[in-house]
Amino acid sequence: MAISQELYPSQDDLLYEEELLRNPYSLKLWWRYLIARSDAPFKKRRTIYERAVKALPGSYKLWYAYLRERLELVRNFPINHSEYETLNNTFERALVTMHKMPRIWILYLQSLTEQKLVTRTRRTFDRALCALPVQQHDRVWELYLVFVSQRGIPIQTSLRVYRRYLLYDPTHVEDFIEFLINSKLWQEAAERLASVLNDDQFRSIKGKTKHRLWLELCELLTQRATEVSGLNVDAIIRGGIKKFTDEVGRLWTSLADYYIRRTLHEKARDVFEEGMQTVITVRDFSVIFDSYAQFEESMLAHKMESLVSDEEEEEENGTMEDNGSEEEEEDVRNNVDLSVAELEKKILNGFWLHDANDVDLRLARLDHLMDRRPELANSVLLRQNPHNVEQWHRRVKLFEGNPTKQILTYTQAVKTVDPMQAVGKPHTLWVAFAKLYETHGDIANARVIFDKAVQVNYKTVDNLASLWCEWAEMELRHKNFRLALELMSRATAEPSVEVKRRVAADGNQPVQMRLHKSLRLWTFYVDLEESLGTLESTRAVYERILDLRIATPQIIINYALLLEEHKYFEDAFKVYEKGTQIFKYPHVKDIWITYLSKFVKRYGKTKLERARLLFEDAVKAAPADAKKPLYLQFAKLEEDYGLAKRAMKVYDEATKAVPNHEKLSMYEIYIARAAEIFGIPKTREIYEQAIESGLPDKDVKTMCLKYAELEKSLGEIDRARGVYVFASQFSDPRSDAEFWNKWHEFEVQHGNEDTFREMLRIKRSVSASYSQTHFILPEYMMQKDQRLSIDEAKDKLKQAGVPEDEMAALERQLAPAVNDTPSKDSNRKVGFVSAGIESQTDGGIKVTANHEDIELPEDSDSEDEAKVEIAQKEVPAAVFGDLANKRKDTEDDEGGDKDSESRLGALERIKRQKKV
Repeated sequence: MAISQELYPSQDDLLYEEELLRNPYSLKLWWRYLIARSDAPFKKRRTIYERAVKALPGSYKLWYAYLRERLELVRNFPINHSEYETLNNTFERALVTMHKMPRIWILYLQSLTEQKLVTRTRRTFDRALCALPVQQHDRVWELYLVFVSQRGIPIQTSLRVYRRYLLYDPTHVEDFIEFLINSKLWQEAAERLASVLNDDQFRSIKGKTKHRLWLELCELLTQRATEVSGLNVDAIIRGGIKKFTDEVGRLWTSLADYYIRRTLHEKARDVFEEGMQTVITVRDFSVIFDSYAQFEESMLAHKMESLVSDEEEEEENGTMEDNGSEEEEEDVRNNVDLSVAELEKKILNGFWLHDANDVDLRLARLDHLMDRRPELANSVLLRQNPHNVEQWHRRVKLFEGNPTKQILTYTQAVKTVDPMQAVGKPHTLWVAFAKLYETHGDIANARVIFDKAVQVNYKTVDNLASLWCEWAEMELRHKNFRLALELMSRATAEPSVEVKRRVAADGNQPVQMRLHKSLRLWTFYVDLEESLGTLESTRAVYERILDLRIATPQIIINYALLLEEHKYFEDAFKVYEKGTQIFKYPHVKDIWITYLSKFVKRYGKTKLERARLLFEDAVKAAPADAKKPLYLQFAKLEEDYGLAKRAMKVYDEATKAVPNHEKLSMYEIYIARAAEIFGIPKTREIYEQAIESGLPDKDVKTMCLKYAELEKSLGEIDRARGVYVFASQFSDPRSDAEFWNKWHEFEVQHGNEDTFREMLRIKRSVSASYSQTHFILPEYMMQKDQRLSIDEAKDKLKQAGVPEDEMAALERQLAPAVNDTPSKDSNRKVGFVSAGIESQTDGGIKVTANHEDIELPEDSDSEDEAKVEIAQKEVPAAVFGDLANKRKDTEDDEGGDKDSESRLGALERIKRQKKV
């Protein structure tokens, strides 16, 4: 055959051909030749490749490039094209020398897979596995599994390949199981899944847990119940129920579904019932119950449909059966050719036990299931915690109207519930049990229940005491008063010494040993005695409570009130005295108040000294925050039955004893009572005392304003002005505009130009003093009524990061002002007369009251002031009461120009200074 002209070397190829003639075994030359002819037709390149691989049959590079080009060439051809066969032959020739190269095998196997040559492909895969080392088999097996998973591959071939693969890598058994399920090979899939679950060392490569695999097995077994055999499905699923507690409901329904699919309906019902009786969560119970109800409903619907179809058939064949009934009976008896099933059907036809129409039975079964749901759900909760008292009570309510079931439930409850582990109050079960007998008129059995109940060892004494009280109340409801008192006497009896010794030796003390100290029991007992017993027996019970030291303030008060009702007043007061000795504050507060009010009401002024002693003891025992009501009650006693001076003394003591936050209100009461009894002038002393008593600055300012209003109402304008001047030191003009507005109105109404200018000067001075004190401190420290000491200021500055040298300079600036200012508590004097220009120290030395005083020119006002003449009118001495006499005595004793000068008004003093 003639060779095509284009296959011959061209003029450009001669250079490469000459080189190859000189060195035909050079891979480099052949590769350069192929690269140079990359644009040539494939036929010519194929010739070059064939010559190259013939010269170098062991060159992987040449074979791989050649095969890739041939694969690209046939890619667009149909798989039945002749080029595919040529390609396969080329692969076979290449594998003669390249049989250890996995890439060549992979290209060949992929090509064969695409050609759908099943047998040849399978054999080639086997050859590749034989030729390649085992370390490279995973690359072949990956393609092999893809091949056998294709449609059209025989199942047996795929199974054998997968089984061989599992010998190589058993970890991929899940892929095999998935393949079996997809291939509907349920039997082997179930067996493989079971073997995987039995292997404790198995680890899923797909991340599936044992729980997930178990559920898949259960689903497979139940859905394919008739197609899987050889496995104990019941044992497998029950094993899963014991092992995986979070899917118990689903596994029980799976087991029941398995029996339903195998038409074992009664067995399925047994499984449903067993599941509902064993699960311990409401969620699992709901799953099982819903499945059970759905099963019963489907069975009922199926039965009704079958009955309808049977009735239609019977109507069609009814006439024929009527005509030949006698013959059929004769035939049935004589025909020996009938099978056992046919004979049984004909003979049992018509009997009620063999009646196919059991719709009523199925309906009754479904209704019974629905009625049992609350009881079954309650059983689930009790299985979670059998010591839950509330659930037992709910269970009894479910059987309302059925006393027998209720009694059985209570019996089971009191046997099951452990009082030490009970959730709730276990004694309520015994109480409800006894009340059940009581409501049905069986008092004897109710007493038996109570008698057993009080012998149980409860967790707390209160539970046992409640039982005794309920027992006594039952006797009271049936008018057995004597028996109720005997029960209380029996319950409160103290155990004997022998019993105590025996219990101490045992080491486990029951609550019955502490019952005689139960306050609830004694309270009930004393109520019974008050209602049914005598006074002596009731007093004996109260005294026993006091001896046991279990009394409460309310019991003390009740005991005293009982004695008062029977006119034993002194005995009642003795009880109050015991109560005040037993209890401390705050518990004794009610006893003291009741005691004092009763004593005053009883004796009034006849035993005044004794009442005073009682009040003094009460005030002495009370803490500061509880003294105020006692002092007010004490003062009222003195006002009603004693002396007014003593009442004022009580008020005075109260103002010193109460806490700071109550002093202002106490002083207001004191002033109001003093004004009512002694007149308004008497209140001046109280105002001065209140201002000097150490009240908080805010309260001092309030008291000063009231004092100024008093003086203004009495016409003492200068004294009122002096009070305003004194109060100004507590009022920052920037934050307390109300005070300065009042002073402004006062000066407008009662002052003159000089006094008004003096007010303005004081206002500027006070504002400057507040500014100097707080000029560098943070804004939050400039709050109303808050004054910082130097040490507090230093601490705040240090926290703010101010250096030590700057802090020292600030301290030197602040120290003189602070040191020169007299303390408010120790050196405060009410310099009302001086109007704040100068203040008197104890030694009589004049000291400038304000270092920021603004000096005004003397010439500006001297002439005007000399011409001003102010006429003063004396206030009648009767207005001042005792104060006028005291002032006169003081003037007679001391005398002197300095003292008389200090009592002058502010304006008169200024005039005298300027004249000098």
